[in-house]
Amino acid sequence: MLTLADLGVLRGIHQDDEGTIVVAITPTYSGCPAMATMRADLQSRLARAGFDRVEVRTVLSPPWSTDWISEQGKRKLAEHGISPPRPAQHRAGGPVPLTLTPAPRVICCPLCGSTDTERTSEFGATACKSLHRCRSCGEPFDHVKEI
Repeated sequence: MLTLADLGVLRGIHQDDEGTIVVAITPTYSGCPAMATMRADLQSRLARAGFDRVEVRTVLSPPWSTDWISEQGKRKLAEHGISPPRPAQHRAGGPVPLTLTPAPRVICCPLCGSTDTERTSEFGATACKSLHRCRSCGEPFDHVKEI
């Protein structure tokens, strides 16, 4: 459904002086279980395209953000029933304010567009998603958390 470019995980690709294709990817979060699959898929597809020497590097800085998901990627998520993330709030530096209650978030249903939704679980099939239910159409859906 999404390409690594859509997801913003693909950071760069180039051929070094020795002819090796070097691909740089960034995990969506530390410990992301999909990294091994992404690496293997990249190596396999590039080998099928005729590139014998492939190196996939993991780049951790700067850390991945949901802001890196392309507009096309966000559209694809919504078309497949997954609520895309809104812009993430980033701080340039300084202290991070501590609040004792989470800020209210309005999550739109990707199926009917209603804002009358409720979170049913902070964690979905992966730690980067939460589970929600639309009170208008009654359908459950995932939401990609803003990072």
